[in-house]
Amino acid sequence: MSEEDLTNTGLENAVADSRLPRLRIVDRAQMCWHVVDVERLIEDDHPARAIWELVGELDLTSFLIPIGSLEGQAGRPAFDPQLLISVWVYAYSRGISSAREIARRCEYEPAFQWLTGLGVVNHHTLSDFRIEHREALDELFTQVLAVLTAENLITLERVMHDGTKVYANAGKSSFCTKKRIEAYLKIAREHVAAMGEPDAAELSEPRRLKASERARREREQRLTHALSEYEKIEHAKRPGYNRTSKQQTGASISDPEARIMRHSSAPCALSYNVQVSTDAAAGIVIGIDASQTVPDYEHLVPAVNQIEERLGKRPKQMVVDAGYTSRENVLALHQCGVTMFGRSVQPDGRVRQRFARCGVTDGFLPEHFRFDSITNTFVCPEEKCSDRECQLSDPAVP
Repeated sequence: MSEEDLTNTGLENAVADSRLPRLRIVDRAQMCWHVVDVERLIEDDHPARAIWELVGELDLTSFLIPIGSLEGQAGRPAFDPQLLISVWVYAYSRGISSAREIARRCEYEPAFQWLTGLGVVNHHTLSDFRIEHREALDELFTQVLAVLTAENLITLERVMHDGTKVYANAGKSSFCTKKRIEAYLKIAREHVAAMGEPDAAELSEPRRLKASERARREREQRLTHALSEYEKIEHAKRPGYNRTSKQQTGASISDPEARIMRHSSAPCALSYNVQVSTDAAAGIVIGIDASQTVPDYEHLVPAVNQIEERLGKRPKQMVVDAGYTSRENVLALHQCGVTMFGRSVQPDGRVRQRFARCGVTDGFLPEHFRFDSITNTFVCPEEKCSDRECQLSDPAVP
């Protein structure tokens, strides 16, 4: 190859290397129309379809009665209760409990779009529906459990029960003593009484005036509620309560129904005690309750009663942790025909207090039991080892 040919080849390669690749540029500064087949947004076996069909089979009469918009009369059509209930049930199945988050997902998530038919559901509508129909939703929960039981999905052979402390929507600064609550209530009432009639200058802003008046009245109502909850706390104190304790009794002025509770991984805080019962075989929640009562052992018998009320029968076995193990619970469940599996009280710094709550005196603490290696049994301080012998020695045991 000649020198001239080599020179031309080099020029061609240089020109080829300097060329930019041709790419498809993303253009977001545009508007477009899409054809959407709403029915094909989700698969045929999608959980949202099953939820919609299940809710449609239930009796929703209690949700329809309060609707004031009727056929043949003026008024805006109301949302179908089947739609709102299905949206909430599907959201709960996804671990979503915020009305605002549900409304946001209805704008882009296919399952929510399918349930709403691409319609817009305001978060206020979702929140108000959940609050205004609390009793009806509880009855609906019972109906769902009845359907699952009829299909043998819930057997009640073994039920797992446990509780957890849930933080209330209230800060430390909202916790006040009775004296402070009464002082705030007095100021709030004075503000409401001093509002009077709006003058000419205020007439130009009627919405602002109404909002201010509503805010003051709501604050007065919250303070009145907080004062009543304080009285409940005082009456609920157990005999022997140490009134000289540094921890003062009070209530939250923003969430009056919350109570001071100790968490396992955090200090005391305004909280609720949420109790959950789950069918072990199906993994389905069959009972739930939010309580102001701190001790877990006081919730076991009510949980069994709630299950019986919802499903028409009691569970055969209840599995709980040491927080529910008490003499009263063992006897109560035995009388109901329910076998209780509970962890023994742990020997920590509060061992005597824990055993006293279970009805165990100092003479029957664990260290007083003797292990017999020959019979592989523990012998109690009265030299009895069989269940029958222990029952005969205590007339209170059936």
